[in-house]
Amino acid sequence: MANKKNNDGNQEEPRRSEEPTIRDKRRVDPETGDVRDPAAHDGAASDGAAGVDASASAPAAGAADSTSADASLSDDDKALLDQAATDLVAEMRSDMLRAQAELVNFRTRVERDRAANREAVIAEVIRSLLPALDDLALAEAHGDLVEGAPMTIVAQKLRASFDKYGLKPVGAKGEPFDPAFHEAVVQLPNPEVKVNTIADVIAAGYVLGDRLVRPAKVAVFVPAD
Repeated sequence: MANKKNNDGNQEEPRRSEEPTIRDKRRVDPETGDVRDPAAHDGAASDGAAGVDASASAPAAGAADSTSADASLSDDDKALLDQAATDLVAEMRSDMLRAQAELVNFRTRVERDRAANREAVIAEVIRSLLPALDDLALAEAHGDLVEGAPMTIVAQKLRASFDKYGLKPVGAKGEPFDPAFHEAVVQLPNPEVKVNTIADVIAAGYVLGDRLVRPAKVAVFVPAD
């Protein structure tokens, strides 16, 4: 093959082609027929196996260290750890029971307030209808409500509705006077009474459960001096 000249007139050396390196790993030499020494291959394999064995033994070494750390704890330290765990569980249980009790108390307060608000609204509505109930009572006292008359039926339905909500009259002639439920409009001295006593009911009072809707207006006998 002719060598090419460069621009200076010098001849360029021929380029050598790079050939791939081929490693013969056959156990038997193809030329002599002898068995080759496998020491080189075994050395490489042993290096890989050693790496695997070293990595495999690492967890075992970690477990051994953990076991030795546990074994290094004294009985007093273990007792302290157990006591701390017991105290933590007891504290968490106490907090849970306290939270449950607060929740029950909250629900009780809500239900109580709801019932009180309901009674207050009903009492206010009934209080606004009491003048009509007073007029029906006066009409009945004067004999204007006869059996079977339309007004009598209306009065009966109205009173039944009030009874449904637990409305009860307070104040009756001859009862002891109670300032919590009675309002004294007139006081009449009477030597026959020892305590203040209702002489007459001018306007009936009413209670709704434990709530006073309206005190009874009464005339009162008072002991004479």
